[in-house]
Amino acid sequence: DAIGLVFYPPSPRAVTQPLAREICLAMPPFVTTVALFVDPTAEQVESVLSFVPVDMLQFHGKEAPAFCAQFGHPFLKALKMSADMDLIAEAGRYQQASGILVDSYHADIAGGSGEAFDWSRLPTGTQWPLILAGGLDAGNVAQAIKQVRPYAVDISSGVESDKGIKDAIKVTAFINEVQGVQ
Repeated sequence: DAIGLVFYPPSPRAVTQPLAREICLAMPPFVTTVALFVDPTAEQVESVLSFVPVDMLQFHGKEAPAFCAQFGHPFLKALKMSADMDLIAEAGRYQQASGILVDSYHADIAGGSGEAFDWSRLPTGTQWPLILAGGLDAGNVAQAIKQVRPYAVDISSGVESDKGIKDAIKVTAFINEVQGVQ
């Protein structure tokens, strides 16, 4: 299990460092806390790391492999499945990543668009943990898991009642669907 903390001010899901710290300190054991960034400066990442006790970083922009790896924390690299995306080649650039998160491509949105993409475009038997995101909700996550067999799934807008507002009933339904897949 993991919880993502968004450090991208334009996002309706963005959190402040004090709130993120409070959330991290309240997490039970075995819940991974993830700091999500979109094209940050090194100083922005270091500022968060100096105050918020996160376990992992997630980069959702155009960050270079060396940039992502410089912080001494495990990281995930999000790749957007645009029409011309060569996932194997692009993921191969991020050898130090703990996993590759694949998300829907949207020219104007960094993530959380609520739009799914064609899962049949994803390769099988990848050498890296594949985290599936993009348009998932309780109505399609079981099928997505059965079809893609990802290492994990990532959810945001699919469990919201409004942009940035998580809905406990939708979260529970999503978790139940994930746990019900064999």
